[in-house]
Amino acid sequence: MNLEQLRGFVEVARLGHFTRAAEHLHLAQPSLSRQIASLEHELGAELFHRARGHISLTAAGEALLPLARRMLADADSVRREMAELAGLRRGRVRLGATPTLCISLVAEALSAFHGAHPGIELHLTEGGSRSLIDELAEGALDLALITASEGRPGGGASLTRTPLLTEELVVISSAARPPVTAEKAIGLEQLARLPQIVFHESYDLRVTTEAAFRAAGLTPSVVLEGAEMDAVLRFVERGLGVAVVPAMVLLDRPGLRSVRLTKPRLTRTVSLAHRSDVTPTRAAEAMQHVIVATADALAAGSALISPARAPGRGRRSTPSG
Repeated sequence: MNLEQLRGFVEVARLGHFTRAAEHLHLAQPSLSRQIASLEHELGAELFHRARGHISLTAAGEALLPLARRMLADADSVRREMAELAGLRRGRVRLGATPTLCISLVAEALSAFHGAHPGIELHLTEGGSRSLIDELAEGALDLALITASEGRPGGGASLTRTPLLTEELVVISSAARPPVTAEKAIGLEQLARLPQIVFHESYDLRVTTEAAFRAAGLTPSVVLEGAEMDAVLRFVERGLGVAVVPAMVLLDRPGLRSVRLTKPRLTRTVSLAHRSDVTPTRAAEAMQHVIVATADALAAGSALISPARAPGRGRRSTPSG
């Protein structure tokens, strides 16, 4: 049984005539007759009483007619939904990102994407790079914004990473308090003597800064630890201490001032990841383009952020697995 057979059956039942039904369906009358005969053979029952000049439904035909109409309506509904997806009028994108990116790059990208494609449903998962890679490998995410220093994907999945931008880690302090230094940059030794607010141990930022202090043989002065990103920024604004954060979190934060960290200069690379063994949907592809364009715009507007690829030259992807 196929949709063409059902469509022919419904038209013959509606018009009560094989020739007129064939004309309406743009078929030759013998072709339509063969379709109906084949359908009757597959169902094991006659669907029409055939009399000279008159066609009527049998009991089997009357039972099939509402079912056939429903199946054809469902098929038309599927076609419409697929057409809408192709035109990016409907669909879904499941995006994962780290907390620091959710309040910067992601916020800007989602705003731009929703403005261009308001019918696409957006799902955002916030987490560390390791957990996002696991969810991507399991098929729970379409895309993930991660830091490039994290491990390889689990689950045997093949992962493609597109480096987007490299940003400096900076030292932030309250704009309402005196600057932590009169210089344009601060060294790690001077930073170790300042009261610091450090992130929860699950944050990649904490791992990076603690490794830098250990390598320099320094012990930082910590006044508060274990906070999440929003809390850290608020505590710094209130003057509780300083913190080391990525440059992007300073977007729309007039209550904070920053100074560059040198000796050593710490950076991180942000990458967009997706499974290379799964064909992305049209909606996911559109989201990729918006994220890349947003990253380029952020890099162009800050001396502390640089593109990890040449803007306008496409994306450089690194497969892993």
